[in-house]
Amino acid sequence: MQMHDAKRVEIMIEAVMERRLTELLEAAEVTGYTILPVSGGSGRSGLWSREGQVSRAGGMIAVVCLIRPERLEKLLETVFEVVDRHIGVVSVSDTKVLRAERF
Repeated sequence: MQMHDAKRVEIMIEAVMERRLTELLEAAEVTGYTILPVSGGSGRSGLWSREGQVSRAGGMIAVVCLIRPERLEKLLETVFEVVDRHIGVVSVSDTKVLRAERF
């Protein structure tokens, strides 16, 4: 089976920024992504958890997308508009995909 090079982009950001981030992904012509709730973790400010929160305001989400390598720069430039001003982390890794036409 033939595998194709792709980039996996993971964006961790405050849950309240979900709509703005997905609008920017669509503007960058990202046709598919997955949004996952983040239940907790640790960072520069120490441990944190969603436990006991009554709203999404203090929570985080992870947005994962797989894209063609040549589309990475446009995506990162677009996403940086939001991540630069909010709590968030962007990571990029090399990956392989089947059915490259979907990306």
